[in-house]
Amino acid sequence: VTVRVSQINWCHFCVDINSATLAKRAGSMDKVEQLTVWREKDIFTDKERLALEYAEAVTYSDQQVREEIMQRLKVVFDDDTIVELTGLIAFQNLSSKFNSALDVPAQGFCSRP
Repeated sequence: VTVRVSQINWCHFCVDINSATLAKRAGSMDKVEQLTVWREKDIFTDKERLALEYAEAVTYSDQQVREEIMQRLKVVFDDDTIVELTGLIAFQNLSSKFNSALDVPAQGFCSRP
């Protein structure tokens, strides 16, 4: 979620550091490398796909979080998890927009270009 939000907001620093974290947690670079086309790849679980869809809905300024997405979230996640996910997305939007506006460069945390 944090990498996808960072990609949308063009934050090179955040993509770099969050990609390194994702690769470490996932055990490989596969998900990092497929994230921009996550809808077309089977590498992501249904739960991850729903979280990514929600992250995009919250992040893109021309979208609104539809009730349909919230209903699907409530089937998969409990209320506390939805609040935590929303907070994570909101924080990453703040962080990545801040760093992007200041053109903070990648620092080489991740080998991904």
